[in-house]
Amino acid sequence: MPDTTRRIIDIVLDEDSVARRSPEVEHERAVALFDLLEENDFALVGLPGPYKLRIGVFEQRLVFDVRDADEKKLRDIVLSLTPFRKVVKDYFLVCESYYAAIKKLGPSQIEALDMGRRGLHNEGSELLRERLEGKIEIDLDTARRLFTLICALHIKV
Repeated sequence: MPDTTRRIIDIVLDEDSVARRSPEVEHERAVALFDLLEENDFALVGLPGPYKLRIGVFEQRLVFDVRDADEKKLRDIVLSLTPFRKVVKDYFLVCESYYAAIKKLGPSQIEALDMGRRGLHNEGSELLRERLEGKIEIDLDTARRLFTLICALHIKV
């Protein structure tokens, strides 16, 4: 039986915080949610899982509401959105260019935009890991999926 002490078993995005974006971004959000539940490495420091996670924005702060399998609140992790603003803004600009390029540009231009998009995604994921250090332990793949979900939240950039 797999170890569930370092796993998210349920995740919910606060619908009041979710920004409606292009179909491509909505698709990325759905894929990130699915992939995150399929495979993740997530541990609240000092409190074993499995975990249920709710992510939202409250008063311009990113809130991770972490609960146990029985919905008992374990901890709220609250992060300032300020460090994320630039990377999220740049990520969306490159994503928009990438999705437009797919429709009309050649493979080399699309590949260059995709590399930029992945680079910004990695930058945002590493920033998330740094900001959660000492509170939540996550691997890079989990951080990447969580960053995608954070981008889906209503962050005014």
